[in-house]
Amino acid sequence: MHPFRLQSLLFLGIGVCCLSGSMMQAADVSFRRDVMAAISKSGCNLGTCHGNATGKGGFKLSLRGQDPAWDYAALTRDISGRRVNTFAADESLLLLKGINKMAHEGGKRLTPGGWEYTTLRDWIASGLPDDATKAPRLTDLRVSPMEQILDNGQSQVQIHAEAIFADGSRQDITQRAVYEPLQNGLVEVSHDGLVKKLQNGEASVLVRYLDRSIAIRLTFVQNRPDFVWGHPRQENYIDRHIFTKLKSLRVNATTPCSDTAYVRRAWLDLCGFTPSEADAKAFVADQRPDKRARLIDTLLSSQAFADFWSMKWADILKVEGRTLDKKGMGLFHEWIRDAIARNQPMDAFARDIISARGSTYHEATSNFYRANRTPVDRAIATAQVFMGTRLQCAECHNHPFDRWTQDDYYNWAAAFRSIDYKILENKRSDKNDQHEFKGEQVVFLNPKLSVQNPRTGDTAAPRFLGGPAPTTTKDEDELQATADWLTSGANPLFAKSQVNRIWYHLMGRGLVDPVDDFRITNPASHPALLDALAAEFVKSGFDLRHIIRQIMLSRTYQLDSIPASPQDADPINYAFNAPRRLGAEQLYDTLHTALRVRPNFSSGDDCLRVAQLSGPVGGRGSPDPTSAEAFLAEFGRPKRQLSCECERAGETSLSQVIQLMGGPVFQRALTAKYNFLTTLAKRNETPDKMVRTLYWTLLTREPTAAELPAMADFLTKAKDPRLALEDITWSLVNAKEFILRR
Repeated sequence: MHPFRLQSLLFLGIGVCCLSGSMMQAADVSFRRDVMAAISKSGCNLGTCHGNATGKGGFKLSLRGQDPAWDYAALTRDISGRRVNTFAADESLLLLKGINKMAHEGGKRLTPGGWEYTTLRDWIASGLPDDATKAPRLTDLRVSPMEQILDNGQSQVQIHAEAIFADGSRQDITQRAVYEPLQNGLVEVSHDGLVKKLQNGEASVLVRYLDRSIAIRLTFVQNRPDFVWGHPRQENYIDRHIFTKLKSLRVNATTPCSDTAYVRRAWLDLCGFTPSEADAKAFVADQRPDKRARLIDTLLSSQAFADFWSMKWADILKVEGRTLDKKGMGLFHEWIRDAIARNQPMDAFARDIISARGSTYHEATSNFYRANRTPVDRAIATAQVFMGTRLQCAECHNHPFDRWTQDDYYNWAAAFRSIDYKILENKRSDKNDQHEFKGEQVVFLNPKLSVQNPRTGDTAAPRFLGGPAPTTTKDEDELQATADWLTSGANPLFAKSQVNRIWYHLMGRGLVDPVDDFRITNPASHPALLDALAAEFVKSGFDLRHIIRQIMLSRTYQLDSIPASPQDADPINYAFNAPRRLGAEQLYDTLHTALRVRPNFSSGDDCLRVAQLSGPVGGRGSPDPTSAEAFLAEFGRPKRQLSCECERAGETSLSQVIQLMGGPVFQRALTAKYNFLTTLAKRNETPDKMVRTLYWTLLTREPTAAELPAMADFLTKAKDPRLALEDITWSLVNAKEFILRR
């Protein structure tokens, strides 16, 4: 019996023996196993209810029951005796509000006679026993089915769940587990785990019990009695995984793309701009069967590839001028580009960054820590960039959708605790901007620094995320040990997250999507393929180009952008290569490369393409609306303030349309006195040939039989050929075909 209740009974002269009947009635109710499960099943500890950071109505529980000790105290430390009334259990506010007999903002959460109500009532009547030292620990949660494809009209499936405890006991907890659909509108799940289809597709359901959770995947297949599998040719293991799943889903892959589509796609994906007319025509005319492999090898060894793919890394490593200053930004970008250009193994690339220290003007990689100023910032950035894991939710409580606890979060942050800064100079231009630095800094290790765990109030002990504590030697400190563990086989998330990021850049979405959000509630669309790619990555010596080459040579990558049929339009499972808008840099560089106009950047950098820039240098203000930077911002170029691919915007907007229809950047390039149109107009070529040249230059294809005569006739009748070429160029740039990577 709770001490406060016992004292109350003795004070009132009531013998404890008079309650023995109710105590005996519920003697086997376990707070840790039964009461906590009943509270979770009722939804009382969700973030929208009493699991909120500030609670509700003065009553706060731990989010999703992650801290049973807290919840026991919250339920029992009620001096008024109203919330849990051991004298008259049925009069407890916990029950009266739960059955909506008293006003309750959360509505009805309990049903009289239901197991949740009965469990809570019996626990209260038995004197609020706490079995913290007696209850066997939950060691495993097993759920079936874990993955199932339902076809032939199957519209529902029953989930079964079993709990296994440390004492060897097992319990069927199908009725006690909590079931949460992870996608809206695909399925609905009953209180007891019966899943019903709302529409066809892949649905994930989270199954929770106590401190364990598992995500299962159910696929409801469209009924296609006339479906015939197309037997597409498999170029490598990637296709085997993709096509096996498509066949099980009764979805056919589309046909391979044309040579013109492939050469444009490959140049955009590897170099960030479209090929010239000469390069595109030479590829199409090439009759060698391995010409696509040859093209990939040529582009991978190009300077443009190093420029474009180093830009991708600079984005997530936060290479920008406000925090790093222009010199530090330039040095860090130059180091990244050099690493990509010489194909440095990606594990060594990561180790060099994580173990960095020294002057930000002499040791380029130390700028990673200049951009991440606190232990938690470093922990979050490292996990997100090199493990594909978002930890932010674990800062204030255990992660509600993953296995990471608040202790994991602060112990991981403690691995970066000793990093300190010596600011040699700071000529800040904005005195109110505490994130702006202009001047040299030295990153060094200060063993006196520590990280406090706010949950316990104690100093956090350094531990690898999901791993052991760092071990050091006289030749290796904790930071170097962390870098070694991060890229070792002990941390499989490194290889998986890196190949997933490569897949994302080439295919438009990750196998795990969002690309940097690996968690149990966000499973991979093709887990076996992700494992195979990661294994190949490790086997290759963490070779970035090797994985890029394998993906681009797969038939999956080479599929057309038009589905085989409306029923086969499945972008999530890669039945076709879904079109997507060009990125800001791709669009800007393609425009200026095609029109042969030298860019004009506010930073004053003398670069031919955006991808060659070190990074944005502006402060907090908006760029000049007529500048290249404003154009890039409009089309989603990230400010590099987050270690997240999500900072780059890929959606379309009306303002983007205005930029291409009459914006200053495009208009300057279009009307530049000595651009490519001036050269073309002076070639003394036939209208047909000039039109063909523009189509190959801007759209990477021949004009159709309908387009060519119409455009040529317009050009023939024009009084000013140069202005007519501008009009044709304007129309092609504003075509969907130009702004889409297809």
